[in-house]
Amino acid sequence: MFIRDESFQTFIRRYPIVTFLVAAHIIVFLLINFTPFSTSLYHFMVGSNYYITAGEYWRLFTPIVTHEAAGHLIFNSFSLVLFGPALEGILGKVRFIIGYIGAGLIANIATLLLLPLSYAHIGASGAIFGLFGIYVYMLYNHRQYIDQANTQILLVVLGISLVTTFMNARINVMGHLFGLIGGAALAPIIFASLHRKKKRW
Repeated sequence: MFIRDESFQTFIRRYPIVTFLVAAHIIVFLLINFTPFSTSLYHFMVGSNYYITAGEYWRLFTPIVTHEAAGHLIFNSFSLVLFGPALEGILGKVRFIIGYIGAGLIANIATLLLLPLSYAHIGASGAIFGLFGIYVYMLYNHRQYIDQANTQILLVVLGISLVTTFMNARINVMGHLFGLIGGAALAPIIFASLHRKKKRW
């Protein structure tokens, strides 16, 4: 489930949404680091609470694909490649997008409401924690989708991720926690839609 053994071409064909999101991470990273308009684009993409309250609502979404540091990009993209494909396969493209972007949006709204106006942030972590939230919901309500071995992998990685959330002052703690909560909150709606579709078939 979490071990990838496909060829690159097969991965792209099976998981086009995960592929697109990772490609977006890389493209935005290159644009904000290696182009003449790097600084202006970065300031356009960053999730600034001050500018969101001033009406620049796109900043609730753009941080989800924005990474300035290579390590940040690699870690979040690797996490998406590790945990995204199984959910894309189970939920389908549209439900996966709703869960992923929806959790990222919830994380960014929580950041806006709970942190100072001066706070600014970037990164896909809130949306990725949203995937964890969907998986946690599955563990309690749809165990048929995840076996014991993958459950252990998931819980270990989630535990480590939660611990490290509180160990780095630069991490958006509210984003991580509310991404997790957001994914878990969206999961019942997503799975209800999925099961209604299966019943129609």
